[in-house]
Amino acid sequence: MPSVLFVLTSADKTVTGKPAGWYLPEAAHPYYLINPHYNVEFASPKGGDAPIDKSSIDAFSNDEESVKFLKDPVVKSKIEHTKKLSEVNVDEYDAIFYVGGHGPVMDLPTDPDNIKLVSQFWTSGKIVSAVCHGPAALVGGVDGSGKSIFAGKNTTGFSNEEESLFGTVEEVPFSLEDKIVELGGNFLKSDKAYGVKVVVDGQLITGANPASAGPVAEALLKVLQSRD
Repeated sequence: MPSVLFVLTSADKTVTGKPAGWYLPEAAHPYYLINPHYNVEFASPKGGDAPIDKSSIDAFSNDEESVKFLKDPVVKSKIEHTKKLSEVNVDEYDAIFYVGGHGPVMDLPTDPDNIKLVSQFWTSGKIVSAVCHGPAALVGGVDGSGKSIFAGKNTTGFSNEEESLFGTVEEVPFSLEDKIVELGGNFLKSDKAYGVKVVVDGQLITGANPASAGPVAEALLKVLQSRD
């Protein structure tokens, strides 16, 4: 069965030491859209139990899919036993998807195994996708000539305005929007902060924020199915 790799952070703290991790609906909504059609596996830099941002549990306590995700025994086992990024074989997957949260900005951009993985997925022509802060995991990825995968590409992610409104500018080591622009990407924003925004540019698929998690998974699914 074709497979999609979901990558989670192993970081549980921000720059200032506040709790961090992966953001619940950004894993839950894509999982339940993609899992009926493709085998979904989870990986993280350290492997094992990947830390969730506990604030996202409270914020989405009334979100049906998020609640279901937390209680799902199959999901629970997958999250507690994530594969180490260093052990991932790119040939086993059709696409990679990075779940957001502030944790991913802390470890994934500089993790050598992740940088290698992103670049391998990209140069092999496979789909590279991410939502919210997830695109931070892609900043080290390069194509066969060593050029950033963002160069000349339309993309999106958690914007400066959204970071400011969320009150977390000081919690992250860099601005995602500024970094993507610096790498030559064309950063596209929704008409209003926290509005749904999904950008598909070839094999690169990105979503702006938590509200975009479901829609970015739908876009990923559409591209995957068109390739089958």
